[in-house]
Amino acid sequence: MLSGIGDPGELRDNGIEPVHALSGVGRGLQDHLQARLVYKCNEPTLNDEVRSLFNQARIALKYALFRAGPMTMAASLATGFLKTRPELETPDIQFHVQPWSADSPGEGVHPFSAFTMSVCQLRPESRGEIRLAGPDPRQYPKIIPRYLSTETDCRTIVEAVKIARKIARHAPLTSKISEEFRPAASLDMEDDDGTLDWARQNSVSIYHPTGTCKMGTGDTAVVDPRLKVHGIEGLRVADCSIMPEIVSGNTNAPAIMIGEKASDLIRASLAG
Repeated sequence: MLSGIGDPGELRDNGIEPVHALSGVGRGLQDHLQARLVYKCNEPTLNDEVRSLFNQARIALKYALFRAGPMTMAASLATGFLKTRPELETPDIQFHVQPWSADSPGEGVHPFSAFTMSVCQLRPESRGEIRLAGPDPRQYPKIIPRYLSTETDCRTIVEAVKIARKIARHAPLTSKISEEFRPAASLDMEDDDGTLDWARQNSVSIYHPTGTCKMGTGDTAVVDPRLKVHGIEGLRVADCSIMPEIVSGNTNAPAIMIGEKASDLIRASLAG
């Protein structure tokens, strides 16, 4: 858009002279929204290991010398795919379980032992967009995700949170949990409106943004099946933005596949 490719009206509104009209640029944004449930534990977790500078140095040294310890762990140690309704053909939610907890990773871990059980909807219907905030490339764009803007998305996140809470109330987890911290145990599991309100206030991105330069042949398509930008010679897009629909899982492997496919297409065009 900063280069003049996009919706002409929006570009002019931001002081940019249109070079090529493609109304789909920045539209169709999809992401996996995660509700993060936190449970206090009666035994140590990673929260306790990383809280002090001494422990952080010890963890770094252990990794440097032996390639072992907490720094070798994945972000989530357990993952699961489940259905919110038995009539569904395939799972529609994904669980990630982490042996730590925080309000946000940048703010540091909570000052108590806890673990996180996050759950996300795999096939969200809600679509947002990215808009310019002006012609200056140093200005952050306006990211408008429009999470939970459809009835299906709302119903799914509510059921997902309820399933997570039910799992945490069964053995063997019950022997490890000392308190249901977020959402609080006072939130009735059958209160769908209250659960949805909690999800709206506490859910965050799981960092899977896709769809803002989608592949296709319609009016809102940005790239063709060979990843070439419609109407622009020599320009391709090769990342998750070309997905017409978000994948039902993590986006890392599909992103690698898209890059490798783009490489094959470019090599084939040069050889031909």
